[in-house]
Amino acid sequence: MSGGELLARRRRLLGPAYRHFYEDPVEIVRGEGVHLFDAAGNEYLDAYNNVPCVGHAHPRVVAAIADQAGRLNTHTRYLAAPILDYAERLLATLGGGLGHLMFTCSGSEATDLALRIARFQSGRRGVVVTANAYHGLTTAASEVSPSLGPAVAPGEAVRTIAAPAPGAADPEREGERMAAELAVAVAELEAAGHGFAAFLADSIFSSDGVVPDPAGFLRPLAAAVAAHGGLYVADEVQAGFARTGEAMWGFQRHGIEPDLVTMGKPMGNGMPIAAVAARAELVEEFGRTIRYFNTFGGNSVSIVAATAVLDVIEDEGLLANAAATGAQLLAALTELEGRHPLLRHARGAGLFTGVDVAAAGKPTAGADSAALADAIVNGLRRHRVLIAATGPRGDVLKIRPPLPFAAADVDRLAGALDDVLAALPA
Repeated sequence: MSGGELLARRRRLLGPAYRHFYEDPVEIVRGEGVHLFDAAGNEYLDAYNNVPCVGHAHPRVVAAIADQAGRLNTHTRYLAAPILDYAERLLATLGGGLGHLMFTCSGSEATDLALRIARFQSGRRGVVVTANAYHGLTTAASEVSPSLGPAVAPGEAVRTIAAPAPGAADPEREGERMAAELAVAVAELEAAGHGFAAFLADSIFSSDGVVPDPAGFLRPLAAAVAAHGGLYVADEVQAGFARTGEAMWGFQRHGIEPDLVTMGKPMGNGMPIAAVAARAELVEEFGRTIRYFNTFGGNSVSIVAATAVLDVIEDEGLLANAAATGAQLLAALTELEGRHPLLRHARGAGLFTGVDVAAAGKPTAGADSAALADAIVNGLRRHRVLIAATGPRGDVLKIRPPLPFAAADVDRLAGALDDVLAALPA
């Protein structure tokens, strides 16, 4: 079946809500490490997918899944040691008094659960997020995900503040600026009778345009959340599991101690497992009072997959690799920025980088920069290198590969990007 026929069939069967990457969609049939393969056997460099965080079809994860699926897959109402071993091991990486781990099947469910806990604990409903945040697709999660667009209205008890700005004149003070805006948002929530329950942030501000630095700038904001009586919820779906190279978790780069941490499917390399980590006192009354049960959150097969992910991160040195290869990637992007006026403000932490696309080297407020970013993404696809774009205007190149990404992969990506940029009008 041709690509056009497959696309037409997809539209007919799945409906208009499903989107695809690239002007010329790729039919992917196999993955291995940081490589993807299409139906014709062509190989692509994956510089985008964070969910298979230790690499596509990692043999240790695959073997763990197959072995457990051949013996048992059931839920958490039976006693089992593996889920406890895993929880103990994961909580040890988080620190900061986070003492309980509650399992879900997706990051969206984790967001939903974190909001329920925060609202129950505080007796208030108000939530503050950044202006182009993304935290999931359930009804509750979509209400705190303004990046889904104007057709998905923020919840009545949700307020937004401006995200940290890449290339800010005084980046060290961005946390203080956000803290001041938080105070205004909290006052609005209190005036409306909602009160303030929680502030929720992706620790690398991915959908806001990828803003990792300077490390530590979030401390004034976290202090302001506590001062206003709210809980700080760190969304680690994208920034967690060694992604930033500096620490296992994105929030740890900033020296803050969140009250709740959400994580998603990178936890199991793509298996349906996610979780909320919480300070123990936050869930004591919630657990006694609320009937919470997630039928297959933390199921037997997903737990062994998640355990294998931790094994691979440790045994293959993927935290150190994210730091070293990420530094090389950022250096390559910075060098390209120096030669190509379409690129500005290359930034990153570990294997999560972003770079602005700007017409004639100047930021634009309209469609020009987004169209150029789209042209670059599609140009790279023709070079069989896969990335995407993000940010409020869709004009930030987002490069977020699986953690085994290596020096040779950086060279290949940089070479392809150089070629694509050279072929575009300046």
